[in-house]
Amino acid sequence: MPLIIKNIFFTLCIISLWGCRSNTAPQDKKVFNINFDQSLTSMDPAFARNQQAIWMINQIFNGLVQIDSSLNAVPCIAKSWEVSANGLNYTFHLRNDVFFQDDPLFKNGKGRKVVAKDFVYSFYRLIDPKVASSGGWIFSDKVKDIHNFVALNDTTLSISLIKPFPAFLTLLCTQYCSVVPKEVVEHYGKDFRSHPVGTGPFRFKYWKEEEILVLLKNEHYWEKENNVQLPYLDAVKVTFISDKQSAFMNFLKKDLDFFYGVDGSYRDDILTKSGNRTKKYAGKFQLIKGAYLCTEYLGILVDTSKSIAKNSALINKKIRQAINYGIDKEKLIKYLRNSIGTPATSGFVPKGMPGFDSTKVKGYHYNPVKAAALLVEAGFPNGKGLPEIKLTTSTTYKDLIEFIQGELNSLGIRVKVDVAPSASLRELMAKNEVNFFRGSWIADYSDAENYLSVFYSKNKVPFGPNYTGYFNKEFDRLFDLSYYETDREKRFALNQKMDNMVIENANIVPILYDQSVTMLQNNISGYSINGLSWMILKTVKKK
Repeated sequence: MPLIIKNIFFTLCIISLWGCRSNTAPQDKKVFNINFDQSLTSMDPAFARNQQAIWMINQIFNGLVQIDSSLNAVPCIAKSWEVSANGLNYTFHLRNDVFFQDDPLFKNGKGRKVVAKDFVYSFYRLIDPKVASSGGWIFSDKVKDIHNFVALNDTTLSISLIKPFPAFLTLLCTQYCSVVPKEVVEHYGKDFRSHPVGTGPFRFKYWKEEEILVLLKNEHYWEKENNVQLPYLDAVKVTFISDKQSAFMNFLKKDLDFFYGVDGSYRDDILTKSGNRTKKYAGKFQLIKGAYLCTEYLGILVDTSKSIAKNSALINKKIRQAINYGIDKEKLIKYLRNSIGTPATSGFVPKGMPGFDSTKVKGYHYNPVKAAALLVEAGFPNGKGLPEIKLTTSTTYKDLIEFIQGELNSLGIRVKVDVAPSASLRELMAKNEVNFFRGSWIADYSDAENYLSVFYSKNKVPFGPNYTGYFNKEFDRLFDLSYYETDREKRFALNQKMDNMVIENANIVPILYDQSVTMLQNNISGYSINGLSWMILKTVKKK
């Protein structure tokens, strides 16, 4: 379908979807237009496994708690809570004025009140093998079964953990933990993915897969801002144009109100090498950069029980440290990413994470002189006698890795770049069958535990994502201890100590802490960004 005809079709869809429910003319409605360049897989919270699903589920559903701009857990449907002294029991007190969105499956088609047993049902879905939720990890090692979730009455929910987990509240902020109505879910079964009913600021109206999705304002939404009922928008319209360049042109034509990310194909057109907007687009739209909880890094296998590690020159810590000192991260970010990102000169835990402190975690700054000295100490002056090292990456990051190859070659560390399909590289990492690789770690929730668990010995493959095979008894002891530390600042100190231990060992080479880039039309206000890049539209206004 030609683009012009498609836009007319979409507009007619929006008008027809309102029907005669409002006296306000459809053209006066405030519609927020966005585009997805990838498919939307589901709107069922139990399958909130990718960005598109997370973004839409966040509009339709709510949970017990939600994140604020600093990534702290704050009240949502739970207005307050208590945590037992041993960190095992959480008691949540629910609001009494939250209703599910209207749906024919409810009595008289009117949404019913949310009660504590709805959360019992919703949480158990995540660990129910019949559902096979991609969010099973949320509770799988924290509760035994459904009996760990108890509705004490309609407004009081008790959750008992089998072991302490201080990040539990931030974990409950994930979209997996949204509340769903049992009668609607069981009626639709797997088709709940395309018939979602929640309590959020927008209600589902229409979805033609790969073409259009429409959400309408939930007229009965419970949250207010400055005593004004949210949301301010009347609708959200999503199109599905897979070509990023075409979608960006639509944004420039103001057919889209929002555009996320700067693709390599047009990065230089939008941003200077210093990360500022080019003169071409000065004043044309808003451009907001912010911390994004993602660490881009190189991983080095250090488990000597693996022959590929045992027989590699990288088993020598001084060589690993030389590699860390030998990469000009600022130059890489400036010229390959137009200054999107921050040089990772602290630890594995990224900038923007609560507790991040570059004065407490000392990483590696570019220092080729120090790198050369370490090579001498390792017995390979100027790299003489050092075997060639293979560095494996996926196609997407080939330019970044070739830059690193050049940096290391200049030190005398000969690097061969091996390009593999992303799926193949992930499989090699998951089997400890790759010695030196590019990786990235994106936060699922806003706690450093999310990053440090990567180096816990009990998470060695195949049981977890310890892809470098790192093992340190003292690290494990501190990691276990952190689960029992309830004081926030003391936990931060433990996390920083563990991060320093990993960095000193140099089994990873942190390259950059990522940033998100959000573009908005000039008539949009109230869009807040956060380190998890979760889309929050309830406070957005469109003039």
